[in-house]
Amino acid sequence: MNELPPQIQNQLGQIQQVQQQAQALMQQKAQVEMLFRETERALEELQKTEEGAEVYKAAGELLIKAKREEVLKDLEDKKDNLDIRLKSLARQEERLQARFNQLQEQLKQQLGKIQGGGPKGGVAE
Repeated sequence: MNELPPQIQNQLGQIQQVQQQAQALMQQKAQVEMLFRETERALEELQKTEEGAEVYKAAGELLIKAKREEVLKDLEDKKDNLDIRLKSLARQEERLQARFNQLQEQLKQQLGKIQGGGPKGGVAE
């Protein structure tokens, strides 16, 4: 078989690039989902404690005493931010999927032209 035309090679390269981007995005999304779940669990546990209870929060490698209400607010803010990040990642994922589908369709059309002997309805060269 002859070498693939440059246009098809370019489309294959674009498809591979989109696949790599999607893989990186999936890894990032998995990390954010894990942080979201951990934050939810910490928030649930903290909400079970009594008001004014002694709580500690991590600051690097240290645990420091903090006010329960401040920690609750920090965790709620963190959860909200992670939720926004997850929604953003989901939109990026949808755009990448649409781009992948578009490139795949273009590639099928180009391969069809090659296998069909040229452009449809056109004059044979």
